[in-house]
Amino acid sequence: MLRKVLVANRGEIALRVLSACRELGIRTVAVYSEADRDALHVRFADEAICIGPPRLAESYLNVPAVISAAEIANVDAIHPGYGLLSENTHFAEVCRASNIKFVGPSPEVMQLMGEKEKARQAMKKAGVPILPGSDGLIDTAEEALGWARKVGYPVILKAKAGGGGRGMRIVRTPEELPGLFQAASSEADAAFGNGELYMEKFIEQPRHIEFQVLADEHGNVTTLFERECSIQRRHQKLIEEAPSLQVTPKMRAEIGRTLCRCLTEIGYQNAGTVEFLMDENRQLHFIEMNTRIQVEHPITEAITGVDIVKAQLLIASGERLDAILPPKLEIRGHSIECRINAEHPETFVPSAGKITAFNLPGGNGIRVDTAQYAEGVVSPYYDSLIAKLIVHGRDRDEAIAKMERALSQFVVRGIETSIPLHQAIFADPGFRAGQFDTKFMEQFLAQEPE
Repeated sequence: MLRKVLVANRGEIALRVLSACRELGIRTVAVYSEADRDALHVRFADEAICIGPPRLAESYLNVPAVISAAEIANVDAIHPGYGLLSENTHFAEVCRASNIKFVGPSPEVMQLMGEKEKARQAMKKAGVPILPGSDGLIDTAEEALGWARKVGYPVILKAKAGGGGRGMRIVRTPEELPGLFQAASSEADAAFGNGELYMEKFIEQPRHIEFQVLADEHGNVTTLFERECSIQRRHQKLIEEAPSLQVTPKMRAEIGRTLCRCLTEIGYQNAGTVEFLMDENRQLHFIEMNTRIQVEHPITEAITGVDIVKAQLLIASGERLDAILPPKLEIRGHSIECRINAEHPETFVPSAGKITAFNLPGGNGIRVDTAQYAEGVVSPYYDSLIAKLIVHGRDRDEAIAKMERALSQFVVRGIETSIPLHQAIFADPGFRAGQFDTKFMEQFLAQEPE
């Protein structure tokens, strides 16, 4: 078992990892910026080390500062959480060079999956269904025009090192392709330091479905079924649920077997999420893999009973999956998560400031993951996510009823939050009937009165 773990993150995910460590008897070290001096992850860790000023580049993204803190505290491992350094290959390499266990896959596998086109080709080779597209990276707009003719419009240009919707452009005609190619490349270069692009067929109204995987260090891989993540705005997820209404038991089993075979072949270790788009014919197509814990992991925990963060730590300690997981994995009921953001529910403008009142809902099947509290301050320096509200019911109808009740009892004062937006979404007949895709929010917001 790991003796001491540094949590290289902040907010609710840092608190989530600290809690899992505490239950496993692992001592913890928190790192924090000057802006987070009073944060709960600092208060609840066994040790805490300040690593810099508020700006991310000078603190949480400062690799030398994080590694120095780990060495000062003499830790065995670093858990990166999600975001920040969690998919930073260089950081994972420095951890290894410093003889510190990185709780995640190896740097080599992380790099393979992080380069979207290489990941796409690796999945294709293993038999995972992918969208038609370019065979590799595209160097020029002229080459892109050739691939678009072959694939058929509409197509989508994607950044090799992309994420969060940046470096992506939908192309519907040959005339607009050169300009959009340059725009996507420039945006990707500015965001990721890499302007390389590849191309895929664009699905007009897809559903976004992802499969949670776990892999130990002995060659064993399993899936913990799928999540539906189609309710999103500008490629940022708002509501997730598990399981998906669109995935049949046969599809679930077939994709699961294929993913396990593929990830075993590439030597994947620890937790990860494989993301797909589902077309109008209910066919799944691989788009990317996230080599870390996901924001929405609690809904998978709810329907399987598996503590995924504990599993990550146990895998990093050398445990085998059969010693971590229950004898039989099966789906139990239905779970939904709402991301509660500190932002105006209509304009989506971030809302920083002091929280003057904070009441969390409770009761059977209700979970709230948060690091906020009354009189706490929401900083303008970081992501607007302040809480995750998770419900679990015997079926989707019961889960929706629980979510509506929980949202009505979730009180946050002093700042604006997205709670009213979530309440409006849950009242929408199309959402309640499960009739939605990734364009849902565009249509939903267009219907809202000004």
